[in-house]
Amino acid sequence: MADNLLEWMNAYAGGDRVWYVKRLSGNDTLANHSHQAGPYIPRDFLFGIFPELNRPDLKNPDIRFDLSVDSHPDSRTVRAIWYNNRFHGTAAKRGRDETRVTGFGGAASALLDPENTGALTVFAFSVAGQATPSDCHVWVCRDAAEEDLVEERVGPVEPGRWLIWPAAQAELFPVTSLVRTSCWLEDTEIPEAWRLRFPAGADIIRKVSEMRDDTRLAPDNRLLRRRECEFEIFRSVEQAIELPHILAGFTTIGAFLARAQTVLQRRKARSGNSLELHARSIFLEEGLSEGLQFSHQPESEPGKKPDFLFPSAEAYRDASFPAVQLRMLAVKTTCRDRWRQILNEADRIPTKHLLTLQEGVSEAQFAEMTNAGVRLVVPAGLTAKFPKSVQPALQTLESFIGDVRGLDEVSTNGHPAHPSKRAVSGERSGA
Repeated sequence: MADNLLEWMNAYAGGDRVWYVKRLSGNDTLANHSHQAGPYIPRDFLFGIFPELNRPDLKNPDIRFDLSVDSHPDSRTVRAIWYNNRFHGTAAKRGRDETRVTGFGGAASALLDPENTGALTVFAFSVAGQATPSDCHVWVCRDAAEEDLVEERVGPVEPGRWLIWPAAQAELFPVTSLVRTSCWLEDTEIPEAWRLRFPAGADIIRKVSEMRDDTRLAPDNRLLRRRECEFEIFRSVEQAIELPHILAGFTTIGAFLARAQTVLQRRKARSGNSLELHARSIFLEEGLSEGLQFSHQPESEPGKKPDFLFPSAEAYRDASFPAVQLRMLAVKTTCRDRWRQILNEADRIPTKHLLTLQEGVSEAQFAEMTNAGVRLVVPAGLTAKFPKSVQPALQTLESFIGDVRGLDEVSTNGHPAHPSKRAVSGERSGA
């Protein structure tokens, strides 16, 4: 067993290994008390690793194998199981059809520990010519630095998504989640300018809005649907641009590495900016005027730039404007370790709102966030992945927008709305 992550990745990145990489959700760990008893791994992937599991004629077929969590020394024999009740019994339509790995012994395991909800995790399965792989080695990232090291090698991994690495191994596992959706652009649909220069994030967001108008939907549903659409557009453009280079081959290792680095950096940039750009687009559609009712990437204090200020950067810098009428929204796809980064972004605003797509947090971490003045904004479709005790304290994107619309009204201490806001109070352009 390697002593650190770099050694571990080098040790288990050989040709006889395939990685399944994901972020642990509240349903994987024991954070939301769902009693799923182990991390979810897609059925098609596990069938590729363990063909013996693919037995629809048997009820809940399973197989046992050795697994070591090397980041938190823990080795045990665990169980891969296909819960296929849907195909058996009188209540088949209501039954389960999913695969999980179980047998970790409760919260003492790093894979079930509620504090690891959101942690980037690598499962390195052995696939070298064995009918039944003898083992699996796992690394649960312990901090943001370790997550960065993994993503430097495999690319960004967002909540609710997963990937197989190396990509060549993916051909062995025909996963249904990679099937194209209606947002996938065929070659003839990709603008020629995009082929000459990869589109900026804002360009892709505009294309998403064309293909998924969705303004009839609540902001929460709109955000999640558009994120899916945007990912498909990005991947289709990436394939159209990069696949010809890959098929043409490379004459030097350096040329190959340079191309690969370009792809990974582009994916990281997209992952880092996507949620923020979607939020801005939805704010505009909901009738909030940029510069008057919200400011995007303003400077609150020298050297500090929160993602969004409400009602405006001008109001924030006006010492006579009441702090109780100010809001700050930070945007981070994951928040397990990164929520602390927002604590000093706007000194006048004691409560820091944070929009995230992370699928759950532990009760202890949520209490720590709350005590530090952080309030989570979570799309309605993801709130069920949080502990029931936490859910009432979460704010949906729709309710947050309703809150900041109220900043157009006279403040609770009688201070009138800022002059720049009075001119647009009540307007909802584009709604």
